[in-house]
Amino acid sequence: MSGRGLKFLMLSVWLLLLVLSGPGGVFAASSARDSLMEEETDSASTSGNETFVYLLNADEIRFSKLINPDAQMLVGNVVFRHDSMYMYCDSALFFQASNSFNAYNNVRMEQGDTLAMYGDSLYYDGEARLARVRNNVRLENRSMVLLTDSLNYDRNLNLGYFFNGGTLLDSLNTLTSDYGQYNTTTEFATFMHDVELVSPDYVINTDTLNYNTAVHIAFITTPATIVSDENVINTDRAVFNTDSKDAVLMNRSVLTQNDDGRRMTGDSICYSDATGIMEGFGNVIVENFQDNANILGEYMFYDQNLDSAVVTGNALAIEYSTRDSLFIHADTFKVITRTDENDSVLFRQVRAYNRVKAYRFDMQMVCDSLVFDSSDSCLTLYRDPIVWSENQQILGEVIKAYMNDSTLDWAHVIGQALFVQQVDSACFNQIAGREMKAFFKDGNITKATVDGNVEVVYFPIDSDSLMIGMNTTQSANLTAYFDLKEISSIVIHEKSSGVLYPMSQIPEEKRYLKSFSWFDHLRPFSQYDIFYWRGKQASEQLRTTPNRRVPLPTLNNR
Repeated sequence: MSGRGLKFLMLSVWLLLLVLSGPGGVFAASSARDSLMEEETDSASTSGNETFVYLLNADEIRFSKLINPDAQMLVGNVVFRHDSMYMYCDSALFFQASNSFNAYNNVRMEQGDTLAMYGDSLYYDGEARLARVRNNVRLENRSMVLLTDSLNYDRNLNLGYFFNGGTLLDSLNTLTSDYGQYNTTTEFATFMHDVELVSPDYVINTDTLNYNTAVHIAFITTPATIVSDENVINTDRAVFNTDSKDAVLMNRSVLTQNDDGRRMTGDSICYSDATGIMEGFGNVIVENFQDNANILGEYMFYDQNLDSAVVTGNALAIEYSTRDSLFIHADTFKVITRTDENDSVLFRQVRAYNRVKAYRFDMQMVCDSLVFDSSDSCLTLYRDPIVWSENQQILGEVIKAYMNDSTLDWAHVIGQALFVQQVDSACFNQIAGREMKAFFKDGNITKATVDGNVEVVYFPIDSDSLMIGMNTTQSANLTAYFDLKEISSIVIHEKSSGVLYPMSQIPEEKRYLKSFSWFDHLRPFSQYDIFYWRGKQASEQLRTTPNRRVPLPTLNNR
């Protein structure tokens, strides 16, 4: 008898015994199991059809027409193969006609040496190439582990997805969410609803997170909070490298420093944790709550380690420590911090460059550049500075304003100092000299001392607030006293010459000093006007002060 006939005879005898055993009978047949496995192996090797699920091993094969008429009941060391996937379990129901099976206890699926799945039970559909793993599920792919209680794995897409809570662990981070999916080929995960990414240095909370386990990069597409020891980031669109902790933040993201509460907001922010460098682009706002100051601009560069920043593009600084905020505009702002060996702040400097204009309700100013130094609370204005307060104007080559709790204490005008006070449309009190010191109380000038080639044009007022004439004076130095912002008296300390002209006899050529200028047309009239620059005409420029050098000593040759 041929080998094929012998196999047919053995199969016929086995089926006859099964029928004779009755509806509820069970037949243990390890030899029949071996024959079926041999038949399947021969069939697979001859046909080459990898669409079938093959049973490779089982300690026992049982049949029951009553309980599972369409299934083979497999017990002990069960092994299936579907193309390159091997599946193991303690027991299974094999539905050969539908190319599927249910597996129970110690379920394991393996594909190559990179992908493995574990669980308590498994339903596998060979036609759809879909695995449904339940209870104590563990998916391992290279260095990534996904833990859940319910996982469906689509082998057509190499995609596993869970819907009853899951945890992903890699070499760096732990992610949890209610729903999610993971692609074993691209190593790309999507987590949804109550997502949390926990790292040794930070925590991310959001509603949707895309995460690449190969390069440890998180893609945020919904409102998220990133918390670390140094910063708190609020964003709804970002790319975050969890290895380097570098981030690109978009959609008006906010970064807040934990140590001082300083906050940066921008259309987009690039942040490097390794270097401590932050760059903000588009309508950037830096809020410094400790110093009661904000800086705004289109671009900002900030070095967190040096606590220094550069802001440019419609740059604006706002100081709001007093009731009325001070608005300063410049082409560029630079903030410099100096610290000691213990990283304690010694002082900060704020520098403003090019076309500086400032506005506060009670004070306005323009200059080419300025520096504020916290070490002495001095605000220094350079190159054609002009300061206005109501009907008063001060200008010179350099103006130093010393602050006391954000209130002007005193000012030092160096070089070509000029004080002008408008009395009416045609009359101006004027004091000019080489330098001037003005002293203030509650924001109002109380006294001014002027030294060096002092010239005065002054309109005294009587008790009825009427001008009695015009006084002109020249002296080496003098002191002017103010009452209710008006000149109340002038004290001349050395020899002087002067004339008092009655109002009806004032010579027109004496009405104004040679250095007189009233720059009301340059004065900013609102916080919005500081963005529009109006420069001096050529005829209005200060004359150049020559720098005289001390002659070098010479030796007479004899």
